[in-house]
Amino acid sequence: MTLRSIAALGVAVFLGATVLAKPVPIAPAAVPFSIGSMRTVALRDMINRVPNDGSVFGKKEGPAAVADILRKAGAPTDALSLGVDALLVRMPGRMVLIDTGLGPKVGGVLMQSLALAKVSPADITDILITHSHGDHVGGLSSADGKLAFPNATIRMTRAEWAFMQSQPDNAALVATITPKVMPFDPGAAVIPGIRAVPLAGHTPGHSGYEITSDSQKLLDMGDTAHSAIVSLARPEWIIGYDTDGEQGRQRRTAELAKLAASGEHVFSPHFPFPGLGQIVKAGTGYRWQPVKR
Repeated sequence: MTLRSIAALGVAVFLGATVLAKPVPIAPAAVPFSIGSMRTVALRDMINRVPNDGSVFGKKEGPAAVADILRKAGAPTDALSLGVDALLVRMPGRMVLIDTGLGPKVGGVLMQSLALAKVSPADITDILITHSHGDHVGGLSSADGKLAFPNATIRMTRAEWAFMQSQPDNAALVATITPKVMPFDPGAAVIPGIRAVPLAGHTPGHSGYEITSDSQKLLDMGDTAHSAIVSLARPEWIIGYDTDGEQGRQRRTAELAKLAASGEHVFSPHFPFPGLGQIVKAGTGYRWQPVKR
């Protein structure tokens, strides 16, 4: 894979449980790169600051253990900064967006990042949702509650759509997007060149998306891992964002091992922007190797 060039306190609600986080506004950005002959763009939306208080990372091990890992990596120990990013895939006859960020109601800049890529909301034909947490589906609606991408078909697994509909906090968004939703079965070839990869555990229908062009591959791994430091150093730790902590742990350890063995390129929406790189084995865990710009 080659690179061609390479606001306010908020509350993030996940799985019906409220986890305090601080969505931090950030300048829009669009980083284009290629997968074979396919053109793709990493898009910024926001940054989430998650306190190191044991509610998300190190639920069993505690903040001190998390701080030790962060300190050794030269990172601040009081909180973890997680990107909130999306991926644009330009295809013949299609403009595909994978996830939509937190959205304009909390200051997300995805639309401005799209504009930098010279794409308008009306140009998007397909939206692929990894899962229905607010930092991935919030941008499906505009600030006034209307469809943000009026011409797009919205695709997610059947299990994830059922899960999204079951959450009371999603009622307004579900009502807005229902006419546009087209669910699929796990592992489906959702669009020519893009295959869904079952990653249940983080949520019941969590899905990655593997993009293939000219024998080159890139996996948008969604929320398989959240922190490029802690999640990779200690993939076996339970994370507070997972619906099923044990299933999430098993899925994370298995998927990271597979990615490290294969060397496949990865897009991670929560790793440092632009979130492009590889998972590399390091001791008993892994480390993040960003693609060189």
